[in-house]
Amino acid sequence: MRRPFESAQYACSDYVERLQAVGILPCMSSAGCPYVNAMAESFMKTLKVEEVHASNYNNLEYAGSAICTFIETVYNRQRLHSALAYRSPDEFEACSLGTTQNANSVDQLNCHQLT
Repeated sequence: MRRPFESAQYACSDYVERLQAVGILPCMSSAGCPYVNAMAESFMKTLKVEEVHASNYNNLEYAGSAICTFIETVYNRQRLHSALAYRSPDEFEACSLGTTQNANSVDQLNCHQLT
């Protein structure tokens, strides 16, 4: 399913029913409120700048595989996120759960900064 280009398409009852049939709840912000979609837009910018525009893909299958690899190995494990106190999601989760096995000693000392 593709993302609709116009807000009228997004609010269309047929589209909303298709989303709800597979357990997806559509979310539209009110006019003039750009914050609802900010995290998704930030992710898409990062994906495009750090992976898509920096790569040449031979075919759609290779592109899909490379993008999934980027998300799993770089974005979710290595890249620092400002919303997580400039930690990777793995480091943030380890600190939040109190398991610093994968973090180095400097990270172990700084876990308290997250709370």
